[in-house]
Amino acid sequence: MIQVEKEDNLTFETGIQELEQIVQQLEKGSLPLQEALTAFKRGVELSQFCQAELTQAEETVTLMMTQSGLKELDEDQA
Repeated sequence: MIQVEKEDNLTFETGIQELEQIVQQLEKGSLPLQEALTAFKRGVELSQFCQAELTQAEETVTLMMTQSGLKELDEDQA
């Protein structure tokens, strides 16, 4: 599994923005092979980073809801 190191200025939002730019470049098909492979690798790293950030945010929200009792209310209404 490839992992991107947490860069000081890398946030979920900047990661998504960079990933979108990479996708656009790759979709154009104008990059030389080596550059396309490098861009693809970076895209995979960014995708994994952003997924990890989303998972962490989801866990934080779930924990906060559980601690405040909202999780129990939500399950009772289902």
